[in-house]
Amino acid sequence: MDEMDYWRLCDELNVVQAALLIVGENPAGNPASEEPIHADSVERYAVDNRPVGYEAAKTALTHALISYAKYCEEVEQFNRMPPDEHTTSSWEALRPVKSHSLTGNYVPRYETDINGNPISPIAGSIELYQSTVHVPALKEWLRERGFASGFFFPREGEMPDYLDPRNPRYAPKLAAAVRAWEEVTEPGTKSPKKALDKWLREHAAEFGLADDEGLPKNQAVEDCSKVANWQPGGGAPKTPA
Repeated sequence: MDEMDYWRLCDELNVVQAALLIVGENPAGNPASEEPIHADSVERYAVDNRPVGYEAAKTALTHALISYAKYCEEVEQFNRMPPDEHTTSSWEALRPVKSHSLTGNYVPRYETDINGNPISPIAGSIELYQSTVHVPALKEWLRERGFASGFFFPREGEMPDYLDPRNPRYAPKLAAAVRAWEEVTEPGTKSPKKALDKWLREHAAEFGLADDEGLPKNQAVEDCSKVANWQPGGGAPKTPA
């Protein structure tokens, strides 16, 4: 097994690691190189000495994560609105933001005071080593942009048939339930069911779970979250022993 294959075990990668893997570089460095470039050192090199394509991949990932953070923020605002104020236009306004986003955890850099305490986030900035992307979402994001080879696609047809929209037996609700289960790994203070509902509502349009006005279909979301829910008995999230 090649050393880089072990990176396939990761479900989450920071921006630098993901950018290096996209361009075919080992984030741990290449031992055979006289001066190996790895994730911890690549940002210290001059831009023209970094791996080919790295800067472009890093920039694209950065903007996609910022868009995702903006999308989540606007969805929260939408969900706080009274149901009778939910309009087609307010939901439609979220679509362009979602289409450019990538699921992950965006962490900006902060302005600090003289003591080094954070004051306010710097607009458009990113902490490359703290911001992370979810690998399943990253693969889908790459496919949407015409990338279907390289590290993240080691074999043709890697996507399971039940997740491939091109498969004649593709079932949108099954795909939505599976993807929700893959993505919602830490529901936090929410119950798994509520966390799954939230994810499915945010991604309803991707799986045909939205109506003609772009609003999530309540019954379809309910069906999928029931299938994906690993705690059907309900109650507060369980603490591992």
